[in-house]
Amino acid sequence: MYDVKGNLKQVLADLPAGVRLVAISKYHPNEYIEAAYEEGHRIFGESHEQELRQKVETLPKDIQWHFIGHLQTNKVKYIAPYITMIEAVDSLKLLKEIDKQAAKNERVIDVLLELHIAEEETKYGLTPDACRQLLADGEWRELKHVRICGLMMMASYVDDESQIRSEFRVAKHLFDELKAQYFADKDYFCERSWGMSHDYPIAVEEGSTMVRVGTSIFGPRVY
Repeated sequence: MYDVKGNLKQVLADLPAGVRLVAISKYHPNEYIEAAYEEGHRIFGESHEQELRQKVETLPKDIQWHFIGHLQTNKVKYIAPYITMIEAVDSLKLLKEIDKQAAKNERVIDVLLELHIAEEETKYGLTPDACRQLLADGEWRELKHVRICGLMMMASYVDDESQIRSEFRVAKHLFDELKAQYFADKDYFCERSWGMSHDYPIAVEEGSTMVRVGTSIFGPRVY
C-alpha cells in the first residue's frame, strides 16, 4: 500500500496554522481514506456522485465530504443530505438548486464560488467579472439554505511559478474586494480554496486557507 500516513504527515507539516487540508480521495480506494482517517484526518474531497455515495455508505460518519468537481444540477439531490461543502459553484442556477435541495433536507449547505482565472481553457468556473455580476444581481440573498463561504480556483498547470503566483494573487484580490463589498460582517466568508499537489506551497504564500491535495498523499489515481 502507498505510504498514505507518511505522505499525509509531510503535507500537513508544510501547512501553517489556519490552512486546512482537503485530501482529494477521488479514484482512490477506501483503505487509503481509512489510513488517513486513522491519522486523525477528517476532510476529504470527491468529484463523482456515485463514487462518493458508495464511500459515504461504507466509511466513518464523521468524515466531512467536500464536493470539488463540476456538479450537474440533477446530481445535487443525491449529495444534499450529507455533503459538508460544495466547492465548485459556477452558476446562479446551480446555487439555486443547492438551496432547493438543502431546504428539502432541512439543512444549510456551505458553498464556494469557483473562479476561472487560469489561461488554459477549462470548461467551468466564473470569470472574475461574472462572479462580481452574480453577487451584484443580488438574487443569492434570497437563498436561505446555502451559505457562500468564499472562493475556489485552480491555477494553470504550468512550470512557470510567476504565472501560478499571479493567478492566485488575482483570486486573493477578488476575495478581498467581495469580502469588503458583500460579506464584511459575515465571519463565515473566509475560505480561499486554492493550491493542489504541484503548487500548494505557492498557494499558501498567496493567501490560501484550504489546499486540495491528492496525488502527494495517495499517489497516482487508480481508475
